[in-house]
Amino acid sequence: MRKILLLSFIFLYSFVALAQKNLIPMPQHLELLPQGAFPLKGNLSLASNTFEPQAKYLANELESLLKVNVNLKKSGTIRFQKISHTVAEQHDYYELKIDAKGIIISATSESAAFYAVQTLLQLAEENQITGSIPALEIKDYAKFTYRGAHLDVCRHFFTVDEVKLFLDYLSRYKLNKFHWHLTDDQGWRIEIKSHPKLTSIGGYRAVTEDVKDSKLTKDGRYGGFYTQEQIKDVVAYAKKLQIEVIPEIEMPGHAQAALAAYPELSCTGGPFQVGTSWGVMDDIYCPKEETFALLEDIIDEVITLFPSHYIHIGGDEAPKTRWKTCAHCQELIKKEGLKDEFELQSYFIKRMEKYINGKGKSIIGWDEILEGGLAPNATVMSWTGIAGAIHAAKAGHDAIMTPVSHMYLDYYQGNPQSEPLAFNAELRLDKVYSFNPIPKELNTTEAKHILGPQANMWTEYITDFKHVEYMLFPRLLALSEVAWGTSDPAAYKSFEQRVIHEFAYLDKMNINYSKAIFELNGHIVSKEGKMYYELSTIKQDGTIRYTNDGSAPNAQSPVYQGPILVDKTMTILAASFANDRMIGSVLKQDFVISQSTGKVIQLQHEPNEAYLANGAATLVDGVYGNKQYFKKNWLGFNGEDLVATIDMGSAASYSNVELNVVDQNASWIFYPQAVKVYVSNDNQNFSLIKEVGKEAIAASKGTIKLTFEKQKAPFIKVEVQHLNQIPVGHAGAGLPAWLFVDELTVY
Repeated sequence: MRKILLLSFIFLYSFVALAQKNLIPMPQHLELLPQGAFPLKGNLSLASNTFEPQAKYLANELESLLKVNVNLKKSGTIRFQKISHTVAEQHDYYELKIDAKGIIISATSESAAFYAVQTLLQLAEENQITGSIPALEIKDYAKFTYRGAHLDVCRHFFTVDEVKLFLDYLSRYKLNKFHWHLTDDQGWRIEIKSHPKLTSIGGYRAVTEDVKDSKLTKDGRYGGFYTQEQIKDVVAYAKKLQIEVIPEIEMPGHAQAALAAYPELSCTGGPFQVGTSWGVMDDIYCPKEETFALLEDIIDEVITLFPSHYIHIGGDEAPKTRWKTCAHCQELIKKEGLKDEFELQSYFIKRMEKYINGKGKSIIGWDEILEGGLAPNATVMSWTGIAGAIHAAKAGHDAIMTPVSHMYLDYYQGNPQSEPLAFNAELRLDKVYSFNPIPKELNTTEAKHILGPQANMWTEYITDFKHVEYMLFPRLLALSEVAWGTSDPAAYKSFEQRVIHEFAYLDKMNINYSKAIFELNGHIVSKEGKMYYELSTIKQDGTIRYTNDGSAPNAQSPVYQGPILVDKTMTILAASFANDRMIGSVLKQDFVISQSTGKVIQLQHEPNEAYLANGAATLVDGVYGNKQYFKKNWLGFNGEDLVATIDMGSAASYSNVELNVVDQNASWIFYPQAVKVYVSNDNQNFSLIKEVGKEAIAASKGTIKLTFEKQKAPFIKVEVQHLNQIPVGHAGAGLPAWLFVDELTVY
């Protein structure tokens, strides 16, 4: 008898563990109860006298999911109750207790009750086939009050129904902020009745240069906008899902669509057209009274549409080119006692903040609002890295964490060879999951100013909503756990399996998603002075086969047994096989071996955190970076030189250095102004042996070769000097230029 009971308990534990492991986000605490299960078959009764909206929502969802009748009564086997909870760091606290007698949902607020419902619905889906949910108890809460996702509808426009689908996806995974990017250079998407040309002119553009726009108007233009009634409809829909909609009205930059409609608000008077290319435009709002009057009119209408506590005012990527040569701007700088154009931007932001505060709202701005001094009550959305959030928090300001390194969903999530077109950088699922929104540089008091994380969906290359879904999933699931506060990088493999399980739900709902999680992964590793290429896959039922001569792998190719030695120039191609058939895409990696490959290398300046690749070793790994794909195999520096010292060893003999650089001015990336090569016998005293300047670099077309007399010095230093400032006539003029470098080949 004791043995039977033990076996029964083991079965029940496995049953509950199965239900537990596939919840996303994972609850803070889940405990299995010794026996019993709640039946999902037959008619269900649900008490609706507490948290009535959430009860009705649950009833509708259960009827749809289980194909049963759910009767709303004053009492029932499923019931809600309100409780209190006093732990300040535990937001949206709820408890969920399930046993054979019924389900009790205890919640501190309407939003907490809604999140309990989302958890219960996932449990019902998980156990739909078995027909009952095993007995368990959940005590759960969110670590962060701000759990956000952003959608850019300016570069490409999405319908009201599509926006509502986006909100549905956020609500399932307990996200509570929708950042709606409504204005930009390429389109003005919100009806402003007092200034109708903002949409009649600013809402439409000629076809864009980089991608083929679909859904053109009859006259061949692209665009659209949301009426105020449609805005109200979306906001009301979001409210039912416990989502706050935060509108973004860009200023002073990203204003070309508005200036096309009202060119008198610029410094030059125009004329302008709505932007048809991506990047940053020099023409921004001129800080004159007519501009502030129009922006105040816009804010007056916006606040009647959005009950949100916040208005996002952008503040990013505002070149000062026009302000530098504008008589009005220069006179205003003198009149207000400002130091420069950066302080003029601060004046602009502070003035608009004062007006918005006077309407009972607070502003959020991208981290460039720190330039020239932060507005008194502003919340900083830190995107260029985490430094902006650290600065804001230490100054007593709230901050939202949305760094490009971990939170930009327009980046590739898999191998570009097999993924749809995306922005030229990489952000894989594990990188999103690894993000900790609280910087280690903050103490306990300062950390309280970090409201939470947000992922951003920019849409330059995302032309339809199915593509939005593809870029959102499955990375939204990782964001969910980061924001809820239950992500654990050490347990990533467990999370990965829950993601794969969730694919069945995405398939059932016809939601498009990336399967990059199934790709082969290749990593360069060094062991005992030698370089290897390591392959891995999460597939449990497949075999990896590869070639190292550039030929396509097939069922007769060698089986991967361990890291592949890379000791010569070669091309490795690999793929997964099952039953002698290839499954998934082929991974291809070229290696070009030189005397510097795999050598010890040190950098004087660290690259920007968003473009670290594999650190200094990236420059000597034998892999050449794709110039259209900066995240992988490139080191990016902003306002810093690359100064790299390579230990070539005592037997070295060489006469050439070759390196690759990028010139993409629309992205603020420029060729360096000089490259210098030094040698040393002691790693202390260096002698200059070769230098090239701007003309030679420009003629190189991105591959710079320096030839010199044969050297035998064990240390070689390469200095790549960045262009100090973006030149006048380019977007971002006056700001530090980006420098991208890859592969220091010495031979």
